[in-house]
Amino acid sequence: MCHACVIDKVKTGMLSRRDLFRGGAAAGVAAVAAGAMSARPALAQSSGKVVDLTHAYDGDFPTFDGNPGILYSSQYDHDPDGYKIWELTIYEHTGTHIDAPLHFAPDGASVAELEPENLMCPLCVVDITGKAADDANAMVEAEDIEAWVSANGAIPEGACVAMHSGWGAKVGEASFRNTPDGALAFPGFAKSATDMLLDMGAACIGVDTLSLDPGNSADFAVHYSWLPAGRYGIENLANLDQLPATGATVFVGAPKHKQGTGGPARVLAVT
Repeated sequence: MCHACVIDKVKTGMLSRRDLFRGGAAAGVAAVAAGAMSARPALAQSSGKVVDLTHAYDGDFPTFDGNPGILYSSQYDHDPDGYKIWELTIYEHTGTHIDAPLHFAPDGASVAELEPENLMCPLCVVDITGKAADDANAMVEAEDIEAWVSANGAIPEGACVAMHSGWGAKVGEASFRNTPDGALAFPGFAKSATDMLLDMGAACIGVDTLSLDPGNSADFAVHYSWLPAGRYGIENLANLDQLPATGATVFVGAPKHKQGTGGPARVLAVT
C-alpha cells in the first residue's frame, strides 16, 4: 500500500472515531443532564440569562474582622519575565464565599466534601429590603419564610434560600459593615427561619452581607445550628436584585481544598 494511501486510511479512521466520540460525549452529557433534572425537578428551565452573584474583590473588600481578606505578592512580571504570576494569600472567609459545616462543627464536612448535587440548586430569593431599610440588623424570620411560601409555593427540597436585604449595593461604603460608631450592623437569618428551612430540606442559605447571622448577634445561633446540621452557607452574594423570587437555578463554584472550612466561590444564577 502506498504511503499516501496509508495516510488517507489513517485520516479516515481518525475522523470516524472522532465522530463516534462526539456522539458518545453528546449522549453522555444528555444523560448527565437528564439525571440532574430528574434528581432536581425544580431546577429552572433556563431562558439563557446568567446573573453573576459574585463580588470581585481585593484587599479593600470589607471583611468581618476588618483585616484584608486577600494579599498579592508579585512573583513574575511581563517585564522582564515575559509573563505575570501573583502569589496570593487568601483567607477562607472573605469575598463571596462558602461556609462549610466544618467551619462551626469539628466533625463537619469540609468544603471539599460538599456533595456536588447540593452545589446546583433551585434558588429562592427572600426580599427583606423593606425592613432592612429601617433596621440594619433585620433578620429573615419564620414569618418571612411563611410569607414567601404563601406567595410562591413550597421551598423545593435541595434549594438555596437567599436573603436579599439590599446590602449588596452598600459594598464600598462603611455602612456595609458597621454603624457610624463602629458597631457591626447588617442583616442576616434568624434561627426560627433556618430551623424551618432545615425541616423543608433546603441545602443552603445565602446572604448579601458579611455573615449568616445579623451583625449584632452575640451567639451566632444560625452558624451553630445550620452548619452542624450538614448544610452550608454563602456570604457576600451580589446582584440578588436582578433575580425573581423563584424560578432561577444557582450554580455554586465551591473551592475544593482538603480540610477547608470554606473559601471564595464563583456563584452564578441562571433564569
